[in-house]
Amino acid sequence: MNAGEDTPGSNETATSLAMFMSPTLRTCLNGSIMARIHSHRHGKSHQTRPPGGSTPSWVTTSQEEALTVAVKLAKEGVSPSRIGQTLRDDYGVPLVKPLTGKSLGTILTEGKAAPKLPQDLQDLIDRAHRVQKHLGSHKSDRKNVHSLELVEAKIYRLSKYYKTKGILPSDFKYTAVVAQLA
Repeated sequence: MNAGEDTPGSNETATSLAMFMSPTLRTCLNGSIMARIHSHRHGKSHQTRPPGGSTPSWVTTSQEEALTVAVKLAKEGVSPSRIGQTLRDDYGVPLVKPLTGKSLGTILTEGKAAPKLPQDLQDLIDRAHRVQKHLGSHKSDRKNVHSLELVEAKIYRLSKYYKTKGILPSDFKYTAVVAQLA
């Protein structure tokens, strides 16, 4: 067979598999940009990471120094994303994983300095509290009541994911405030 030819039936199986895929998964496989969760817009903003999985030659920080700084900052109460920014800006470490061989979350877990909640879930809970505080003084703000519903839906979805992965305890419960507002 030539390099450009497919095996017999391979195109048929790909087509039949595509019928049973969700539209989102089909979009991902085609390389298109996914839409945001609670809107009809497509997200285009993203970060471009350095290419390759090896540490650049210009990094002067040692592996042990990066580990100790990360654990020290975490024990002081600094969030994991802020630790990554500090390592990047002050110590010249573009990415922690190529330097240390472990992700920042693994480093913090091994150093017994990991946060109780994952950072993305904690950020959503903080956002919900800010909206609740706003709604406490502006009770007729229906637009923000709706935005609180959306944020709480994201919290439920994310907490369910973390429970299945074993990151959150199975008895973790976030209580909705939207039901109390209505």
